[in-house]
Amino acid sequence: MQERPRSGERYRHFKNKLYQIITIAKDSETGEELVIYQALYENFEVYARPLSLFTEEVDKEKYPDVSQQYRFERIREELHEEEASEETKDRGEEQADPMLLRFIDAETYEAKYKVLQSMENTITERLVNDFAVILDVVIPEGKLSERYEQLKQCVATMARYETTRLR
Repeated sequence: MQERPRSGERYRHFKNKLYQIITIAKDSETGEELVIYQALYENFEVYARPLSLFTEEVDKEKYPDVSQQYRFERIREELHEEEASEETKDRGEEQADPMLLRFIDAETYEAKYKVLQSMENTITERLVNDFAVILDVVIPEGKLSERYEQLKQCVATMARYETTRLR
């Protein structure tokens, strides 16, 4: 039996795609435990799969050439950023920018704003677009410096109206 997945852990699917665990949820109707996890490639989609299916062994009759024992296997050793980048390039995959992950993990808009501020010299068009998607805002095309300032202004506005009171 495989270990129970925990938030933040990274797993490799037997088809060689990387995912990160968001949480374990419980189906409100059946009580079945579901693993909520996010792809670490392409559109970074979020998926839910029953825990029993997430931790099951690979069907060797259906997939005889697969070397992994389980459908998802935890990545136990962290690769250095360069090695991870080379590994994903070799497979034709993109890896999530660490600053993008810091932005996603920030719990408040104020914390997100601080992440953005720290990126003044490293911001890219791709990151501006990714942050805009995460925030569900539109940053019009134009000069990178202007788009970056617009993004910061959006986050500053969100931070100004962020509240901790119960609704």
